[in-house]
Amino acid sequence: MPEDSVDHAKLRHHGDVDARPGMLDFAVNVQGSAPPDWLRLRLAARLDALGRYPSAAEDLAARSAVALRHGRTPAEVLLLAGAAEGFAMLPRLAPGLAAVIHPSFTEPELALREASVPVSRVLLEPPYVLNPASVPDAADLVVLGNPTNPTSVLHPAETILALRRPGRIIVVDEAFADAVAGESESLASSASSDVLVLRSLTKTWALAGLRCGYFLGAPELLARLNHGRPHWPLGTLQLEAITATAESVAVAQAQERARDIAAERESMIERLTALGVDVHTPAAGPFLLLRVADGELLRKHLADQGIAVRRADTFPGLGPDYLRVAVRGAPEVDRLIAGICAAGR
Repeated sequence: MPEDSVDHAKLRHHGDVDARPGMLDFAVNVQGSAPPDWLRLRLAARLDALGRYPSAAEDLAARSAVALRHGRTPAEVLLLAGAAEGFAMLPRLAPGLAAVIHPSFTEPELALREASVPVSRVLLEPPYVLNPASVPDAADLVVLGNPTNPTSVLHPAETILALRRPGRIIVVDEAFADAVAGESESLASSASSDVLVLRSLTKTWALAGLRCGYFLGAPELLARLNHGRPHWPLGTLQLEAITATAESVAVAQAQERARDIAAERESMIERLTALGVDVHTPAAGPFLLLRVADGELLRKHLADQGIAVRRADTFPGLGPDYLRVAVRGAPEVDRLIAGICAAGR
């Protein structure tokens, strides 16, 4: 796609823009409004340490915790100030042609294009099944999400691995993988010289304001990504949050929440479908892709009722009739259903 035909404003759009303070938020996929109490206490206990710079030992402790969680070595972990920082690093891999699988999160494409990296969009049609043969042979970098935002599609790990080619690097955005029961189809624990896995702590742990994430991959690739970063790229509280959420008790808690999300998602699908809303299935993430006639008008009607849903026409391959909604509990869904009905649906 010619660069002058790409709408960078749409690529920059995120769900938080759709959710004004005080609205019932189905637009953003963060689980809860703040971290759980035990994590808040862990972070608060580190406040007295903010007067000194983070140490190499603290960085190693966080990388070691992540490595243990995924069966990796600390050298295979690169800590990030949120997954967005990881996307911003991708141009450092110096690809000749990057292929981005869409519809998907737009931040990687934006980062690549703004660094003047040639980008090929691979647009999947419903049911959004990935065919490795659809990726240009010349692409030496392929980026995709799993589960994919906003379609909630979970690609089989074997299909992702079928994308591998000599000289090609695969980047898998697993920002929502910990919201999938059993973290099925994840490649986080599969060491490979040409596959990078990106994880975020933003969604499950309600840490959007702290910015925490990490890359998993071969040390040689991580060194290329890390080149040129400033000293102390992560602060003390970020390192503490990463360490804490990688511990076995926290992982078990996240998996319990993932099972709850699965049950809530199935209930939402049933209730929305009963209203005549086209819900894309199968769905595996903590969000659902909807298709309704005059979707933009419905979004505005819901906003007037204090309910925020995510416009999805900013995702390449989708139009104004598409909306994305976060998976929420029954009381919140009651209000969403009532809002849709009040809008004449």
